[in-house]
Amino acid sequence: MKSKICLFFLILIIITGALFSCASVAKVADVGARIAKNAGVINSNTADAISASAKAIGSAAEEISPEQEYYIGRAVAANILNTYKLYGGKQALTYYLNSICAAITINSPRPDIYNGYHVAILDNNEINAFATSGGHIYVTRGLINAAKSEDALAGVIAHEVAHIQLKHSIKAIRNNRITQAILVTGTSAAGAATGMDVKQLTDVMNESVGEIVQTLVNNGYSQVQEFEADNTALSLMASAKYNPSGLIEMLNSLINVQTPGSGFGKTHPSPAQRIANVEKSLAKYRVANTSSLRNERFNAATR
Repeated sequence: MKSKICLFFLILIIITGALFSCASVAKVADVGARIAKNAGVINSNTADAISASAKAIGSAAEEISPEQEYYIGRAVAANILNTYKLYGGKQALTYYLNSICAAITINSPRPDIYNGYHVAILDNNEINAFATSGGHIYVTRGLINAAKSEDALAGVIAHEVAHIQLKHSIKAIRNNRITQAILVTGTSAAGAATGMDVKQLTDVMNESVGEIVQTLVNNGYSQVQEFEADNTALSLMASAKYNPSGLIEMLNSLINVQTPGSGFGKTHPSPAQRIANVEKSLAKYRVANTSSLRNERFNAATR
């Protein structure tokens, strides 16, 4: 029995070591488990445990294609619309936000994604914004009302575009897959050692993974990722000839109206923290301040 468990753990170590290098090694481990089972080296339960671990780790090592990014993002966007209602007011405001987004993305390092970038307005007074890997960007009416200029709105949209281009949600999915692989590996080892049914154990642990994902969505991105998105937003704004200080203008507006524990206050670092971070990089971007030239169209679109 001990030799079998030792063999099992040895194979798991080999698989885990290959996690970040080659997904095909997981397939080899699966085949090896079947061969060992047929040769009588390990029993059926241990072979099933190794196969379950190999499959989970192989999934974690797979790349997510642009098409998968889009369809995953579309599913996330649909879930957001289960909570928020789309704005049904004047379409000119939605068109205006999409024009800002187009100016930012066409001058960005990643102007084209699978189905393009699209901005929609959520009919809610909460101050918030969301972006999915599929290119869907949602901005609440509350956030639009808090903006004092087009450059401030451009700062919000550039921040959300940055999340998409930096693939923050995709990294979260990959981290979840790795977590799932570790959980499946651990439960498979327990099943092999105790003789318990591996599927029952992994089903229980998969539920725990679901809770982890839910927590991630509720808590938002990490502070490091939020700061990274703000810094990238400065570059995106400068490339589109928006004044990067528009992001600081927006953050200053949020200081007075953002409610801690809801909206941006729930999923983002405080505006003061974000301003302090942005100010470290702002001097790198020398852009002529032409924001006054955009005041008329901003007022026409938002009033």
